[in-house]
Amino acid sequence: MVFPDQANHYGTLFGGNALSLMGKAAFVAATRRARCPVVMATSDRTEFHVPVRVGELVELNARVIRVGRTSMTVVVEMTAEALVTGARRLAVRGSFEMVAVDGTGKPVPVPRPSLLSEETQT
Repeated sequence: MVFPDQANHYGTLFGGNALSLMGKAAFVAATRRARCPVVMATSDRTEFHVPVRVGELVELNARVIRVGRTSMTVVVEMTAEALVTGARRLAVRGSFEMVAVDGTGKPVPVPRPSLLSEETQT
């Protein structure tokens, strides 16, 4: 839910807060795919379609759309929902490049699905 402390002077979700939420969703999706630490390398092509008002709910859907040797592209969509009416609309969409890293922050290969255990693929 969007609260007043997350809003700008127009009473809508501040863009920086939207990007923060989306970056966290991208992190979760990439970590679940790689099953190792990941960091954000870039945030690209973020499109703000409609404002999200204070009191509305936001739902974030993040999915890995590309897996490279050490990096993954994650698309995140933020949907806004009016709490009382249930009306929903796509508010923000963005793409994030996430990189798998080791304990020292050095890039490491992202495991291929065939190398993941059956338990981690679900």
